[in-house]
Amino acid sequence: LPRYFVGVLDKDSGQMEVYNAEIFNMQPLLSGRKILCLTPAPKSQDARPMYAFSCMVADSSALCCLPGYSFFLMDLCIEAFGTSKQKRALNARRMNAVGNDILNTAVTKAAANIIDAKGVPALIQDVAQDDVQNISIFLPPCNEDAEKPEDVYKFEDILPLAEYEALRVPAAVFVNITPEEIIKKTEDKSHCSFVLEELKFLPADEKSRDHKARCLWFLDILIKFSYLKVIKKKHPMGPECPHIISRKLMKNFTSLTYNNGSVQNLISASMKAKITAYVIALALHINNFQTDLTILQNDMKLQESRMMDIAKAMRLRVSKAKGLPGLENDQNHKLGTLSLPLPVQKASGNQRKRKKMN
Repeated sequence: LPRYFVGVLDKDSGQMEVYNAEIFNMQPLLSGRKILCLTPAPKSQDARPMYAFSCMVADSSALCCLPGYSFFLMDLCIEAFGTSKQKRALNARRMNAVGNDILNTAVTKAAANIIDAKGVPALIQDVAQDDVQNISIFLPPCNEDAEKPEDVYKFEDILPLAEYEALRVPAAVFVNITPEEIIKKTEDKSHCSFVLEELKFLPADEKSRDHKARCLWFLDILIKFSYLKVIKKKHPMGPECPHIISRKLMKNFTSLTYNNGSVQNLISASMKAKITAYVIALALHINNFQTDLTILQNDMKLQESRMMDIAKAMRLRVSKAKGLPGLENDQNHKLGTLSLPLPVQKASGNQRKRKKMN
């Protein structure tokens, strides 16, 4: 049997609520005193569109607009005057409502049984494991069978050849940069700390210098792009950003959302995690597969726990170091190293350990 529904779209939130509905024909009784018809009910406080049955007697009318009352009257009409098809649909809807109540009760009971059987600590551990797995969805393609660190996260998966070639022109400002310009850029904070520090150590070899400059320029663009919330411009990173790079940013690092009657590109929390993973992977290629995660964490404006979750999901070995360039000497740095064999993935260790009580 076909079923009918009414969808009510909230333009502010972009969410739609779906209500059961019935389609039927009503014939007003003109010879009598009463006419039964369907009329719009007054808007309630929650502003949901509702319809109610109005029973008009002579020149006066009584409008029933209590929540659910209109559907009750509709069911009565179907029971009394509906066709056999409408009555079958009514019975199906009522059986479905009973089924939902039974299902909700069963789910609640099953959840209670799981909690009793596994215990809260085990469930918390499962949630932590799920969080790591959710992060791994947004990681660059990982080759676990790689024989060399550079093949675990291949450079071509981060920057394909066409995009790499497009970076030659904008990255020229880094290739030809002078120590005085680096000092000025550091004072102006026109680039992230990681890039400013690496610009001090550009190779003298022309080919290697050009390669590192392109990588740093793209990494800087990725970090700046992560600061945005809703993308409103066609070229959010400015005209100097090649079109192919702008398209990559919009396609690979934003989510589509519905707002105010239009579709927008949004950098959600999951997309920021994806950007962070690609930034780490690129930094590993730049720094011979060991990079300072603390500097990247500050550049990305992330909490340390979030950065560590992403680094561990990428199978990095995290160690502590102190007094590296870019941060205060008394601040502990976390180094991420990509080495083979890759460590086994573990659940996030953010849960606080409870003290044993005698």
